[in-house]
Amino acid sequence: MAIDATVLRRVTDDRISLSIPTYGFPHSIRDSTTKVAKGQTIELIGSVTRIEKDAVTVTLGGPIVTVSPDVVRLVAAYKPPTRKTPLIDKPT
Repeated sequence: MAIDATVLRRVTDDRISLSIPTYGFPHSIRDSTTKVAKGQTIELIGSVTRIEKDAVTVTLGGPIVTVSPDVVRLVAAYKPPTRKTPLIDKPT
């Protein structure tokens, strides 16, 4: 899943502060390679931990963020693992 966050400011040379929609708290990430400016958007990609009626919990590497389902979007479809052997034993 992906969340589009807005850059608030550069905290240090290698950290930036972000605003995640419907999260309510500022969030900072390590970003020493790019030169982003205030107001630009950054895509944060993570995996879904929990889905409720009015909230989705996403793990973004380390921090866990609970946001509205309208904010997240699917990046890659889930494909369940395939089995090479059947679950049922062969008759003897």
